[in-house]
Amino acid sequence: MRLIVGVDLGGTTIVVGTLTEDGERMHGLLTEETPVHLGPEGVVDRMVAMIHRSIDQTRHEYGSTAVEIAGVGVGAPGPLDTERGIVIIAPNLGWHDMPLRDRIGAATGLDATLDNDANCATLGEWWRGAAAGGKVVVGFTIGTGIGGGIVLDGKVFHGASDVAGEFGHMTIDLTGRKCKCGNYGCVEAYASGTAIAARTIEELEAGTPSSIPSLVGGDVTKVTAQIVYQAAADGDLLALEIVRDTVRFLGAGIANIVNILNPEVVVITGGVTKAGDRLFGPLRTEVARRAFKPAVSACRIVPGALPGTAGVYGAVASYKVQRWGSA
Repeated sequence: MRLIVGVDLGGTTIVVGTLTEDGERMHGLLTEETPVHLGPEGVVDRMVAMIHRSIDQTRHEYGSTAVEIAGVGVGAPGPLDTERGIVIIAPNLGWHDMPLRDRIGAATGLDATLDNDANCATLGEWWRGAAAGGKVVVGFTIGTGIGGGIVLDGKVFHGASDVAGEFGHMTIDLTGRKCKCGNYGCVEAYASGTAIAARTIEELEAGTPSSIPSLVGGDVTKVTAQIVYQAAADGDLLALEIVRDTVRFLGAGIANIVNILNPEVVVITGGVTKAGDRLFGPLRTEVARRAFKPAVSACRIVPGALPGTAGVYGAVASYKVQRWGSA
């Protein structure tokens, strides 16, 4: 049986799984924190160890002689040079010009491919998730940062220099908050999980009343986007205001893309989906308010159906596209 390993490298976690080539079955699924403090080599070592463990678990399930590992697909933050397999810059990892594909290939002895992590998440949702079969699919991945992907007829659109789909770095406020990319007013600087937490902490430190400190033992530095969503679900007024503002910022960005690309599906993945209808209902309303009606009418805005694993599925699908021509 032929299988492919998928790796989803994020600023917070690394997820690795081994899939049958048709994507029907996942084996050896592992999740660990990204050891950013160990530098690029330490992160690569962690990825390689997880790949070997995932393969070992898979071989144990099937029997070692029954398994052929075709290769490993890696999704990583970008911008990237996919032809040379290089991470050009990853602000949330602190990487510059990292030859990740070849490092992974050499360390594992496997054929390896590389694509942007958000591209992979979008492709994964197109292949096996909420956007299955769509001809024009746009994805937003919202976690430590905000990434994006564009899938046209089953293939990722990379653009002229591999940076198509960097939706998190659309400017929505010319003189706004500074983003890690160096620009000001990016969507990511307002609506990423990191930004949601930062905006909340600023309000708490300014004395805005809220129940949120009680959820983190009084240590506001421990506030996360998930804590804010929890507080919003409980009716906390500050948390509700933060979520409402996040909807406005994210809705403006999505409306821009809906007007530009006229997609059938906008699929949103990452931790923000845990907010559920409290986010998605108002978000659809905000996009409808800002984008052209014919474009909105043709478009579904949906949470991903592969929580935690869309990037792994997409990394495998990307491997198939790069090596065999289609997923």
